[in-house]
Amino acid sequence: MPNSKVFLASIGLVALALIIFLGVKTRNAWQEYYYIGKSGRDTITLDGQGKVTAKPDVATVQLGVVTEGTTVKDIQQKNTDKMNAIIAALKDMGIKADDIQTQNYNLSPRYDWSDGNQKLIGYTINQNVSVKVRDLDKAGDVVAKGGELGANQIGGVQFVIDDPNALEAQAREKAITDAQQKAEMLAKKLGLNVVRVVSFSESQGGYYPPQPYLAMGRAEMAKDVASSAPSIEPGSQDVISNVSVTFEVR
Repeated sequence: MPNSKVFLASIGLVALALIIFLGVKTRNAWQEYYYIGKSGRDTITLDGQGKVTAKPDVATVQLGVVTEGTTVKDIQQKNTDKMNAIIAALKDMGIKADDIQTQNYNLSPRYDWSDGNQKLIGYTINQNVSVKVRDLDKAGDVVAKGGELGANQIGGVQFVIDDPNALEAQAREKAITDAQQKAEMLAKKLGLNVVRVVSFSESQGGYYPPQPYLAMGRAEMAKDVASSAPSIEPGSQDVISNVSVTFEVR
C-alpha cells in the first residue's frame, strides 16, 4: 500500500507538470499570435519633417601664400615672413589663436622641360591657413587684410552654425509633431486610435545656400582685394530633421 501511494503521487506530479508545461506553451503561443502575428496589421508608419531657419554665426576664410624662387632658403624666409605678418594682423583684429589653423604647407621643385630635357629652375612653397571668424562683420576685413599683407590665394569663404545642437532639437520636435499629426489623421480616417510609438528613426540634413567664394591666384589680384573690404553676406541656413515613426493602432 505505501508503494502504491508513492506511485500514485508520482503519477500525479508528472500529470501536474505536464499540465503546467502545456499551459505555458499555450499561453506563449497565444501571446506570440497576439503581439507578433498581428503587429503588421496593427501598426502604421509615418514620416515627419521639421525645419528651423537660422543665421550662421561663424565664417571660415582660407588664406594662402604661394612663393616662388630659386633657393629653398630664400623662399622659405619670404613665405614665413608674409604668413607670420598675416597671422599677427589677424590676432590684432581680435581673432584667437585657436581659430587660426594651418591646413597645408607644401614645398615642391619647379622644372623646365624645354627640348625634352628636365632642368631644375627653382622651388615653390604653398602655405594655407583656415581662419574662423566669429564676428561676421569682420569677414570682409579678414579677406582684405590677407590680400594687403601678401596672401595671393584667398577663397573658400563659408558660413556655418557653430553649435547646431539646440536648433537640431527644435527641428526634431517639429518633425515628431508632424508625424504624430499625420498618424492621428490617418487613424481617424480608418476608424482606429493611436496607442503608442513602436519605433523611431531620424536622419538630419538641410539645404545650405551657395557659399560666397572668392579665389585669387596671383599677388596682383590679391592687391585688388586689399584696396577695400568686400561685402560678404552670410544669408541663412535651414536645419532639417526627417523622422520615421511607427505607431501602434487599435
